[in-house]
Amino acid sequence: MIKKTFTPAPMVFALGAFLTLSACSDQPADQAGEPDPTLETDTAMAETAPQDLIARAQGLEAPTPEQRPQEITQHGETRVDEFAWLRDDDWQTVMRDPSVLQADIRTHLEAENAYYNAVMAPLEALEDRIYSEMRGRIKEDDASPPERDGPWFYYTRFREGGQYPVFARRPADENGEMSGEEQIILDGDAEADGIEYFDLGSVEHSPDHRYMAWAVDTAGSEFYEIRIRDLQTGEDVATLTDEGYGSLEWANDSRTLYWVWRDANNRPKRVYRQAMDADEAELIYEEADDGFFLGVGKTDGDTWIVLSASDHTTTEMRVFDANDPAAEPILVSERESGVEYSLTEAGGQIFVRTNQDGAVDFKIMTAPLDDPRRENWSDLIDHRPGVLVNGLVGYQDWLVRMERANALPRIIVRNLADGEEHEIAFEEEAYALGLDGGMEYAVDMMRFSYESPSTPEETFDYDMASRERTLIKRQEIPSGHDASDYVVRRLMAPARDGEMIPVTLLYREGTALDGSAPLMLYGYGSYGITIPAGFSVSRFSLVDRGMIYAIAHIRGGMSKGYQWYLDGKLNSKTNTFNDFVDSGRFLVEQGFTTEGNIVAMGGSAGGLLVGAAMNQAPELFAGVIAAVPFVDVTNTMSDPSLPLTPPEWPEWGNPIEDAEAYRYIMSYSPYDNVTAQDYPHLLATAGLTDPRVTYWEPAKWAARVRTRRTDDGLTLMRTNMGAGHGGASGRFDALKERAEEWAFALMTVGLADAEAAQASVESAEAGENSAGN
Repeated sequence: MIKKTFTPAPMVFALGAFLTLSACSDQPADQAGEPDPTLETDTAMAETAPQDLIARAQGLEAPTPEQRPQEITQHGETRVDEFAWLRDDDWQTVMRDPSVLQADIRTHLEAENAYYNAVMAPLEALEDRIYSEMRGRIKEDDASPPERDGPWFYYTRFREGGQYPVFARRPADENGEMSGEEQIILDGDAEADGIEYFDLGSVEHSPDHRYMAWAVDTAGSEFYEIRIRDLQTGEDVATLTDEGYGSLEWANDSRTLYWVWRDANNRPKRVYRQAMDADEAELIYEEADDGFFLGVGKTDGDTWIVLSASDHTTTEMRVFDANDPAAEPILVSERESGVEYSLTEAGGQIFVRTNQDGAVDFKIMTAPLDDPRRENWSDLIDHRPGVLVNGLVGYQDWLVRMERANALPRIIVRNLADGEEHEIAFEEEAYALGLDGGMEYAVDMMRFSYESPSTPEETFDYDMASRERTLIKRQEIPSGHDASDYVVRRLMAPARDGEMIPVTLLYREGTALDGSAPLMLYGYGSYGITIPAGFSVSRFSLVDRGMIYAIAHIRGGMSKGYQWYLDGKLNSKTNTFNDFVDSGRFLVEQGFTTEGNIVAMGGSAGGLLVGAAMNQAPELFAGVIAAVPFVDVTNTMSDPSLPLTPPEWPEWGNPIEDAEAYRYIMSYSPYDNVTAQDYPHLLATAGLTDPRVTYWEPAKWAARVRTRRTDDGLTLMRTNMGAGHGGASGRFDALKERAEEWAFALMTVGLADAEAAQASVESAEAGENSAGN
């Protein structure tokens, strides 16, 4: 419902969607106790001695994956894929209906899940404890600050124990204050009742506040059903499609909706326009290039509907008059390879953020509001190397931009009347910012958020005219949190080629910095996505147990500007993996930890990262957690039928047509580089209906690691049989999966043995007391 929310990241269609959950923004936070840092042994504990959980797990029989070798010849070279059979030939149908999965594949995945459960069984009580801690940091009945849009204030809230958001509104009185009774316009808990997976793609009220369009996925396949609800009756009055992309936008007549359709290969290929009372939708655009994805939006002043076609490095936009439900498109600028642009309406103009003319870190241009075509663009703010323009938000009198310089974000406010600019300043060593433009255009007030690894999110209303900021919400941590108990540091790690890699550290005050502390090293490093130094309710369950948490801001992201991204893609991709390994070695050299005492974690394209790092430097890591990992790079990038393969070629290269790209990908693809060597303990996860990283990638990889490793380390594979790329959909179910991953991490560095035994005893005693009562 908040159409102008700005997230400082590029448009990413592929693997980056996992980040919201895995990287830095766990769900907001409620109660439970913190772990006892002393882990004192009580009388009950004495009755159950800690066991070596790794040794116990090594005594269990792991599944023996069946090998069915298949030869693949490409560019005159032949490789053998012994686990190719794990890909269901009818995978498109499986995405929509998991029950049709091939029987032998299901048997294999279920055997892996059974083995995973057997290995993790002694950790269940510890997992429950960690889950309770994380849930204890969540205010269960949390609510977003209300946003005014004309006669209504809109907000989302959670109910105590609820898994999904409730979308609601209350009237604005004559003084502009929120008043009157709440109207629930969409109850996520009620809609999700009885459904295993539930994800809302978009929830948008119409400009006249009468209707609401919403998109929902109930399989994890990312095919969204698009529905329209009458907010006067609370009833859905139309279902436009069950093959939506989740991207939708109202025309200003409040009766016409623009929406995006997915094809059978899960690609957003068409844009439709449909009046609510029309029997059929009007096809207004179809994309011929499988490498381009589509989206729809609206400029901040509601003048134009914007239809964007983009891959990772190229943009083409068309605009439609938002006041004319039958408007013809205007092509803003024809696609030109490597040229990106976006449009923002402010002060009766269009502001264009673009990298044309070699503006690597982007510059800002202007165009007339009534004719924003490229021939009318003129320079406003020149390109400044090293200062990345992340994005813009527009108002009637103001233009706000988010920038990144020296690996830190900043907010710049520009007065459109005189061109004067000022910066909103922050002082911590490492932090994250969010920018929310709100729903109203002709205002002086904008909203932003601030957080750091130790500081819970704070939301401010900022008066751009008076420059006064008002704290309107501070994230509550019901179980208690004192930021002064923790240390946040920003270090610069030298890479092997001389570059300096920003590394953010979080640890508890008093943690020994003599090398004895285990460390979790997180990274991503693809698509230009910058992992912010934000607050996470889950990380404290590691750092309170003595672990150090580190984020390596490696090449492939944009922490140090757009060039930082360019230096970590295509034929420079190995810089990403080298940076991650070099960051780990630097932290060892600086005495924060020791070799073999690091747990590497990454999800999606970050799974590729940790998979490649594990092949390169297995001795550095005690364990590796690879969540829905993109690890079968050569095979996936060589299969144009897969949903994301053509759009991904600008990121990785096209190994079908380019022999050099094929050989380069083969040099680092984690699946293709598993060798006969010792490996750290591995946990890989998958979602059966995941269209981004298909389930067979981690399944094949785990099978190959287990059969080729030369030690007796653990290779675990966990498949969520009812979810997609983001894992479990409910906010608490997602925490349960994270608690399992944390328990695995603690086990690999020896921090779980005693506490798991203690937690098991306490759980058993609690069960006996409950039965006795």
